[in-house]
Amino acid sequence: MSIPYISFDAADSSLDWLELTDALAAGHDLPKAEIGDTFLYRGKDTLLSRAAWIDGLGVAVKSATVLPGNPAKGRPMINGAVNVFSDESGEIEAILDFHLVTKWKTAGDSLLAARRLARPDSRRILIVGAGTVARNLHSAYSAAFPDAEFTVWNRTRAKAQEMGLPVADDLAEAVARADIVTCATMSLEPVIRGDWLSPGTHVDLIGAYRPDMREADDRALKRARIFVDSYDTTIGHIGEIEIPLQAGVITRQDLRADYYELDTFTRQNDQEITLFKNGGGAHLDLMTARYILEKWRA
Repeated sequence: MSIPYISFDAADSSLDWLELTDALAAGHDLPKAEIGDTFLYRGKDTLLSRAAWIDGLGVAVKSATVLPGNPAKGRPMINGAVNVFSDESGEIEAILDFHLVTKWKTAGDSLLAARRLARPDSRRILIVGAGTVARNLHSAYSAAFPDAEFTVWNRTRAKAQEMGLPVADDLAEAVARADIVTCATMSLEPVIRGDWLSPGTHVDLIGAYRPDMREADDRALKRARIFVDSYDTTIGHIGEIEIPLQAGVITRQDLRADYYELDTFTRQNDQEITLFKNGGGAHLDLMTARYILEKWRA
């Protein structure tokens, strides 16, 4: 039996952001995922493998090599693939392009929360950051908020202009005007200040993925009702949540819910500030890969 390889170009155009968020929601109705991460190192080079098993959905193993020296040789810094295995037999069903799964998983993760927590009448969306993830966020949020006006802010204005959207020069002013702030940076220090947030704003934090990284300050967390995609991949792992927890700025009870309590992802009123931390996780890769595989088969 030949094992299909699903490339980015073969599947990307057939996928739908709203369908994906529905698939992610359905995935959390199944038994809780078993997940595990493995890191191997060779000097500055890294091999990251993330695995998940969900009873009823199957198994995914997502492996990626990160070689910082590759760009100087004209090669991509990150390469990888996602292997999907049958839940029933354990046989491998498909190999999917790493970048395809990562694109849809990362932005879809945030969009699911925004569909539940952002005000339905949100019209002004600010994207903080101007990298690949920021471009994917523009595509994702456009699907759920088709009448929204987008603005982008980036430390380097020229990079922001490459996105082809209106560019904000004053971040504080842009945050204050926004109904939704979605942040995808590589910042170690907070770039979003809680004092800038207007009542009713939804804040979506994506960039921080290490214990020493944050995108929002303590004041933002204190003013907001906080939600995460997974307790298991955020608490103890990501500085956005762990630093204020350890400092006593917030408590474990301030984390209102993760996606396994999706029914509680609700906005209480139009004035409250909601904040979502996108931590990722192999279980979301599995849910996304399974959605992509089924669409590709169809």
